[in-house]
Amino acid sequence: METFQSAVKFDSNLLQKYDYQVPRYTSYPTATELRKNFGDLDYKAGIAIGNYKQTPISLYCHIPFCQTGCYFCGCNTIITQSKNVVENYLKYLEKEIKLVATLIDSSREVNQLHLGGGTPNYLSLNQISWLKDILNQQFSISSDAEISLEINPRYVDKNYIFKLKNLGFNRISFGVQDFNPKVQDAINRIQPESSLFNVMDWIREAGFESVNVDLIYGLPFQTLQTFQDTIQKTIMLNPDRIAVFNFAYVPWIKPIQKKIPSQYLPQPLEKLDIFQMTIEELTNNGYVFIGMDHFSKPDDELAIAQRQGKLHRNFQGYTTKPESDLFAFGITSISMLHDVYTQNHKFLKEYYKAIDSGILPIEKGISLNRDDVLRRAIIMDLMCQFKLSISDLEDKYHIAFDTDFEEYFAPELLALQPLVVDGLIKRFPNGIEVTSTGRLLVRNIASVFDAYSQKKFVKTFSRAV
Repeated sequence: METFQSAVKFDSNLLQKYDYQVPRYTSYPTATELRKNFGDLDYKAGIAIGNYKQTPISLYCHIPFCQTGCYFCGCNTIITQSKNVVENYLKYLEKEIKLVATLIDSSREVNQLHLGGGTPNYLSLNQISWLKDILNQQFSISSDAEISLEINPRYVDKNYIFKLKNLGFNRISFGVQDFNPKVQDAINRIQPESSLFNVMDWIREAGFESVNVDLIYGLPFQTLQTFQDTIQKTIMLNPDRIAVFNFAYVPWIKPIQKKIPSQYLPQPLEKLDIFQMTIEELTNNGYVFIGMDHFSKPDDELAIAQRQGKLHRNFQGYTTKPESDLFAFGITSISMLHDVYTQNHKFLKEYYKAIDSGILPIEKGISLNRDDVLRRAIIMDLMCQFKLSISDLEDKYHIAFDTDFEEYFAPELLALQPLVVDGLIKRFPNGIEVTSTGRLLVRNIASVFDAYSQKKFVKTFSRAV
């Protein structure tokens, strides 16, 4: 069993030193690099390459609707009670799915399907069944595919959970955020402790393969003591995976956060104490620290994949599936092919207009060059495996090198020296290894190889700690 001491080494001075804005690297280049007026020819060419290579497929559908707005939320959501809006959206979602499916070789297999939001369980069971039928008709979904969705535990009952399992969903995720009623009230997310345990009981009884819960630290009225209570109750909840996110207070980007009583947000030093306690409590109670803000049980696929060096990362976070082309549907959703990323229109009007015109509803995108692909491989190895093999990299991406690794990345290797001195990484003749101290700052380490981040306005990204 991995303990706190073996997983990470907590150094508050270093964490404060490196607590600045850096990307989360669910992709490289990051979504902030996508540009408007991006044509769809490169996207279609990327699909054609995937067809030729028979690259596996991951599907994502964005369901943006929510009954109420959670003040901490950073997602792209639509707060509405109008069922007509939802029905209309689903019709256009079907049109987009069919439009994209015509470009994809039907023999390519789907190994992952996820419904995210928003609140996917805003949809009725009939609507979810209908959407799943559309996807089944248009794509070849593997019999052992990971089929998951996010739910808001406030709006489900036992029947809903069991019907989801009968529809083929095998993984489920829900947000706890915090068990404390005062914190819940401040973020407009009231969900009694008993209801959360009931939902977990139903999920287990239904036979879902894996359950993930989300927590957030840095919310108003949180203290070390109150959040320790939340961690203990989460351990009692006994999920397979736990994500513990650092709250990014960015009201200039997400106006709904202005409703949060910011004067009661925990101060930086207390957040550090909360962060340390969280890692210690979870790793000392049987969870493996996967990286950044994710934990799993040792026998979970995430932990196994990381031990085998097979962990991956995409816009949905850490994943065990091999490198796949991610096709995303719905407003604001981001598709991620091998060398092309695209994002759909943000607003319904523009999204509907594009689909009515028979064109892909792409608002912006980026085509990756060989340097981007190479740097992505480096960043993802550091983020997922906590190490980098130079020889493996040179063997796989030799066409990207005019010289060898040492010369190609001479500025980056020079920039890594302070991190070596601070004990975040170790340098070897054939690679780089993230230390137990550096694991908590892996985003900072990865950013050294980011050719774009130095040009970005720092408020674009969340803080490292």
